[in-house]
Amino acid sequence: MNETKILKVATVNDVAILMTEENLVPIKPICEALGIDFASQFTKLKEDDFLSSTVVLSTMVGGDGKEREMVCLPQEFIFGWLFTINPKNVKEEAKEAVAKYRMECYRALFNYFTEPIRFMSEQTKAANALIDKYQKARIDFRDAKAIMDDYYTRFNKVRKLTIEEWRINNSILELDFEAVSKIEE
Repeated sequence: MNETKILKVATVNDVAILMTEENLVPIKPICEALGIDFASQFTKLKEDDFLSSTVVLSTMVGGDGKEREMVCLPQEFIFGWLFTINPKNVKEEAKEAVAKYRMECYRALFNYFTEPIRFMSEQTKAANALIDKYQKARIDFRDAKAIMDDYYTRFNKVRKLTIEEWRINNSILELDFEAVSKIEE
């Protein structure tokens, strides 16, 4: 006989929830841990249009070391099934944990369905802010380039100025008001 490997996947009310290597989770130990009736949960699973097709009977070794056929759900459906359990129907010491679990499920569903919208909104906001900064930097760069080009042109004129041109310009009694106002700034 092949021995099936069992893995712990969760804890329900201080009871380890085990899974086979085929990813099957027996539901009876969960029902017992929560203090809910296994037979009514099995009926509920069989009547569920979706979950009924996922229920599997699997031979497993129980806590007492004996082999038994157990009603199992694939691991991917266990958490959804647990979400359907009303905290009012579980034993007193499990009520708070089941209620907390359901709240976490509600939040997980909310996040799953709203995160893409929130992501796109935040991404658009960040992109728009960067576009605005880019446009401003581009304008500032264009203005700075024009100023640099102007100074470079003036610099070249000064470098090319000969002493004769300087002497001629100094003999003229005209003032360059533009140059004077720029110096005063």
